[in-house]
Amino acid sequence: MKLQSKLSHLSMVALMMLLAAVMFASAQNAQQKDPLPLGSPQVMQPAELAQALKAGGAQKPVVFYVGPKSIYAQAHIPGAENIGPVGKPEGMEKLRSRVASLAKDAPVVIYCGCCPWDHCPNIRPAYAELKKEGFTKVRVLYLATSLGADWKDKGYPVASGE
Repeated sequence: MKLQSKLSHLSMVALMMLLAAVMFASAQNAQQKDPLPLGSPQVMQPAELAQALKAGGAQKPVVFYVGPKSIYAQAHIPGAENIGPVGKPEGMEKLRSRVASLAKDAPVVIYCGCCPWDHCPNIRPAYAELKKEGFTKVRVLYLATSLGADWKDKGYPVASGE
């Protein structure tokens, strides 16, 4: 009876170790799959973009809004071009068409702000497409919650209309 109890205990320990290993591997894969981890050089904070836009000059980035038109009409970063949601084929095609005339080393910033960063259906596809097209200076504006909360409410400039 004691032998059976020890075997049962060892089986339980082995199962828990296996489960922990699977969970660890899943977490590692999830982190590796995100091409835009926070803190990476490709992710830009709002203050940094605001400063770059003020400075102007040759290194002033081209800014593309890659979210829903209705949000862009309500509020957007001044000078940003409305591409539309790239999570939809027509938005992705508009992005491709627009960047075709840009130099591959032009500084480009994309942003959405339609929803929380982790759930945005537009940022990662837009970033992946620009990288696939050969753009070397693509950055993404980090808006944790939304454009309103992380840009407008913090006092950065906004424009409205189409």
